[in-house]
Amino acid sequence: MTKHRVLIVDDYPETAETASMLLTLMGHDCRFEITAAGALRAAAELLPDIALLDIGLPDLSGFELARALRKQLAGRPVFLAAVTGWGQPEDRVKALAAGFDHHVVKPADRAKLASIIELAEQQLAVMAAGGGPAPA
Repeated sequence: MTKHRVLIVDDYPETAETASMLLTLMGHDCRFEITAAGALRAAAELLPDIALLDIGLPDLSGFELARALRKQLAGRPVFLAAVTGWGQPEDRVKALAAGFDHHVVKPADRAKLASIIELAEQQLAVMAAGGGPAPA
Protein backbone atom coordinates (compact mmCIF):
# COMPACT_ATOMS: atom_id res chain seq x y z
CA MET A 1 0.00 0.00 0.00
CA THR A 2 1.25 3.45 -0.93
CA LYS A 3 1.58 6.15 1.72
CA HIS A 4 -1.06 8.84 1.13
CA ARG A 5 -1.73 12.35 2.39
CA VAL A 6 -5.23 12.09 3.85
CA LEU A 7 -7.46 14.94 5.00
CA ILE A 8 -10.31 13.93 7.31
CA VAL A 9 -13.16 16.35 8.01
CA ASP A 10 -15.88 15.62 10.54
CA ASP A 11 -17.64 17.96 12.96
CA TYR A 12 -17.30 15.35 15.70
CA PRO A 13 -13.67 15.71 16.82
CA GLU A 14 -13.55 12.19 18.28
CA THR A 15 -14.67 10.66 14.98
CA ALA A 16 -12.14 12.66 12.97
CA GLU A 17 -9.33 11.94 15.40
CA THR A 18 -10.09 8.21 15.50
CA ALA A 19 -10.09 7.93 11.70
CA SER A 20 -6.85 9.93 11.62
CA MET A 21 -5.21 7.64 14.17
CA LEU A 22 -6.32 4.47 12.34
CA LEU A 23 -5.06 5.74 8.98
CA THR A 24 -1.80 6.93 10.57
CA LEU A 25 -1.31 3.42 11.98
CA MET A 26 -1.81 2.14 8.41
CA GLY A 27 1.13 4.32 7.37
CA HIS A 28 -0.58 7.42 5.99
CA ASP A 29 0.14 11.09 6.66
CA CYS A 30 -3.13 12.42 8.10
CA ARG A 31 -4.61 15.68 9.23
CA PHE A 32 -8.09 16.18 10.59
CA GLU A 33 -10.32 19.23 10.80
CA ILE A 34 -13.79 19.82 12.23
CA THR A 35 -14.93 22.64 9.92
CA ALA A 36 -14.93 23.25 6.19
CA ALA A 37 -12.94 26.47 6.66
CA GLY A 38 -10.26 24.54 8.56
CA ALA A 39 -10.30 21.86 5.88
CA LEU A 40 -9.66 24.38 3.10
CA ARG A 41 -6.70 25.86 5.02
CA ALA A 42 -5.35 22.37 5.77
CA ALA A 43 -5.74 21.28 2.14
CA ALA A 44 -3.61 24.22 1.01
CA GLU A 45 -0.80 23.00 3.28
CA LEU A 46 -1.21 19.22 3.09
CA LEU A 47 -2.18 18.93 -0.60
CA PRO A 48 -4.07 15.71 0.11
CA ASP A 49 -4.45 12.99 -2.45
CA ILE A 50 -7.37 11.55 -0.44
CA ALA A 51 -10.02 13.45 1.53
CA LEU A 52 -12.71 11.89 3.71
CA LEU A 53 -15.49 14.41 4.26
CA ASP A 54 -18.58 14.40 6.42
CA ILE A 55 -21.63 15.96 4.77
CA GLY A 56 -23.20 17.64 7.81
CA LEU A 57 -20.62 20.27 8.73
CA PRO A 58 -21.40 23.43 10.73
CA ASP A 59 -20.11 26.07 8.31
CA LEU A 60 -20.49 24.61 4.78
CA SER A 61 -22.10 21.38 3.72
CA GLY A 62 -19.79 18.56 2.71
CA PHE A 63 -21.20 18.98 -0.80
CA GLU A 64 -20.03 22.61 -0.90
CA LEU A 65 -16.69 21.60 0.60
CA ALA A 66 -16.17 18.93 -2.07
CA ARG A 67 -16.76 21.49 -4.81
CA ALA A 68 -14.43 23.98 -3.10
CA LEU A 69 -11.67 21.37 -2.70
CA ARG A 70 -11.97 20.34 -6.36
CA LYS A 71 -11.55 24.00 -7.32
CA GLN A 72 -8.71 24.64 -4.85
CA LEU A 73 -6.81 21.48 -5.83
CA ALA A 74 -7.53 21.80 -9.57
CA GLY A 75 -4.93 20.00 -11.64
CA ARG A 76 -4.02 17.67 -8.77
CA PRO A 77 -5.44 14.15 -8.56
CA VAL A 78 -7.50 13.87 -5.39
CA PHE A 79 -9.97 11.18 -4.32
CA LEU A 80 -12.93 12.54 -2.36
CA ALA A 81 -15.03 10.20 -0.23
CA ALA A 82 -18.19 11.24 1.57
CA VAL A 83 -18.09 9.44 4.91
CA THR A 84 -21.42 10.35 6.42
CA GLY A 85 -24.49 9.33 8.33
CA TRP A 86 -26.57 10.42 5.34
CA GLY A 87 -27.25 7.08 3.67
CA GLN A 88 -30.35 7.46 1.52
CA PRO A 89 -30.03 6.74 -2.23
CA GLU A 90 -30.58 10.43 -3.01
CA ASP A 91 -27.66 11.31 -0.68
CA ARG A 92 -25.34 9.17 -2.80
CA VAL A 93 -26.60 10.82 -5.99
CA LYS A 94 -26.06 14.30 -4.46
CA ALA A 95 -22.56 13.32 -3.29
CA LEU A 96 -21.48 12.10 -6.73
CA ALA A 97 -23.01 15.20 -8.36
CA ALA A 98 -21.05 17.42 -5.95
CA GLY A 99 -17.76 15.87 -7.05
CA PHE A 100 -17.28 13.01 -4.62
CA ASP A 101 -15.74 9.84 -6.00
CA HIS A 102 -17.30 7.58 -3.39
CA HIS A 103 -20.06 7.62 -0.75
CA VAL A 104 -19.80 5.58 2.47
CA VAL A 105 -22.20 5.43 5.39
CA LYS A 106 -20.76 5.69 8.90
CA PRO A 107 -19.44 4.22 11.03
CA ALA A 108 -16.10 3.93 9.26
CA ASP A 109 -14.17 1.23 11.08
CA ARG A 110 -10.66 0.08 10.19
CA ALA A 111 -11.87 -2.32 7.48
CA LYS A 112 -14.08 0.32 5.86
CA LEU A 113 -11.25 2.88 5.95
CA ALA A 114 -8.87 0.35 4.37
CA SER A 115 -11.44 -0.34 1.66
CA ILE A 116 -11.76 3.40 0.92
CA ILE A 117 -7.96 3.71 0.65
CA GLU A 118 -7.80 0.69 -1.67
CA LEU A 119 -10.48 2.15 -3.94
CA ALA A 120 -8.72 5.53 -3.85
CA GLU A 121 -5.43 3.92 -4.91
CA GLN A 122 -7.13 2.31 -7.90
CA GLN A 123 -8.76 5.56 -8.97
CA LEU A 124 -5.61 7.63 -8.40
CA ALA A 125 -3.68 5.17 -10.60
CA VAL A 126 -6.22 5.69 -13.38
CA MET A 127 -5.88 9.48 -12.98
CA ALA A 128 -2.08 9.25 -13.04
CA ALA A 129 -2.24 7.23 -16.26
CA GLY A 130 -4.09 10.09 -17.89
CA GLY A 131 -7.59 8.73 -17.53
CA GLY A 132 -10.44 10.57 -15.93
CA PRO A 133 -11.96 9.58 -12.65
CA ALA A 134 -12.76 5.89 -12.40
CA PRO A 135 -16.37 4.92 -11.80
CA ALA A 136 -17.31 5.00 -8.13
